[in-house]
Amino acid sequence: MKHRTKLTQGHDHAVEQQAHARAAREFSNSDELLRFDAAQTTVPAEIAQRLEKSVAQMRPAESRPWWKHLFGR
Repeated sequence: MKHRTKLTQGHDHAVEQQAHARAAREFSNSDELLRFDAAQTTVPAEIAQRLEKSVAQMRPAESRPWWKHLFGR
């Protein structure tokens, strides 16, 4: 049977605490959770290219005063 040293046990405990700290994260609201998730998630290259192409094809929104939107002119 292999004997474990105090150094190995201490290292294992530190690794376990770090893993638990990552898993036990709390968020104050859903927006914070979504921002955290977006920062951790990488977008596949194919999807990023398709998104860039779609955005390039979009026309910018027409800039009109609020009253023209309201009255339809």
